[in-house]
Amino acid sequence: SNEASFKYFILGAFSTGFFLYGIALTFGVTGTTQLATIHQTFSENPASMGMLAYAGLGLILIGLGFKIAAVPFHFWSPDVYDGAPTSITAFMATASKAAAFAALLRILTGAFFELNLDWAQVLWVVSVITMTVGNLVAIAQTNIKRMLAYSSIAHAGYLLVGLVALDAQGASAIMYYLMIYALMNVGAFAVAILINHRGKGWYQLDDYRGAGFRNPFLAAMMAIFMLSLAGIPPTGGFVAKFYLFGAAVKTGHITLVVIAVLNSAISVFYYIRVLVLMYMQPEGEFNPIPRFALYSLVLVICAIGILGFGLFPNSALTLVGQSLPML
Repeated sequence: SNEASFKYFILGAFSTGFFLYGIALTFGVTGTTQLATIHQTFSENPASMGMLAYAGLGLILIGLGFKIAAVPFHFWSPDVYDGAPTSITAFMATASKAAAFAALLRILTGAFFELNLDWAQVLWVVSVITMTVGNLVAIAQTNIKRMLAYSSIAHAGYLLVGLVALDAQGASAIMYYLMIYALMNVGAFAVAILINHRGKGWYQLDDYRGAGFRNPFLAAMMAIFMLSLAGIPPTGGFVAKFYLFGAAVKTGHITLVVIAVLNSAISVFYYIRVLVLMYMQPEGEFNPIPRFALYSLVLVICAIGILGFGLFPNSALTLVGQSLPML
């Protein structure tokens, strides 16, 4: 935990420095930090989109890239997820990442939309590298928290697909994906807390051996979360990827979608591995820690949300669409 906190502090300080320097350069070019005014300046005066504007945008993307754990700014994520208390890890993996993507979406659409063709090419490359690295390294993990950390990195890559294909459908798909992503990860980390091997903080995948027989409820909840993370219908994870990738296809990014689908296929391996351990492996030690009732309520809410939004996504899509008036 000490090592993880120190790494997060140092890297976070550097990323914040890049971010603030990017804001300073943008202010130097436009004379303001108001998103709408920056957009208006670039629209009315294309000559202002010079090297300083691109440098400012690049530094801002570096700062936010750290927050969303995009490759190559992801090195803090597995260690911090593993070292932090699991309830804090769940918060960082969901609320923090959702806020960072919301900020990124607002900045790119509200201020730098005139530079769309330029930053979209950068995000295309970052998206491919992020989802590929996240999925390939997740396969090798034996710790559930580190596996979910690399899974989180891969999902950041998927979300960047929506930013590359930025239109009204892509923005709505990003917000819908973040909502489902939060439910999936909160539920998965809640199960991890309960199945934590004798409460010692080991969080090994082997702790899930035979969980389907020793505690069918927890195993069923974890199965829903893993299937949704893998994008298997009829879960919300499938619908989220469908809309996200559909937006990219609509805007002509076929190659990017093909790479994303292949990465999703790779991710199925390590998600299904958890189900195999729970239902197809010899029973192991399984001693859930106390406070089971409260966690059960959280698990049920997350599961209902995932299945409900997966089967009936229209209301949620309408809601997130209304939250994006800038597009």
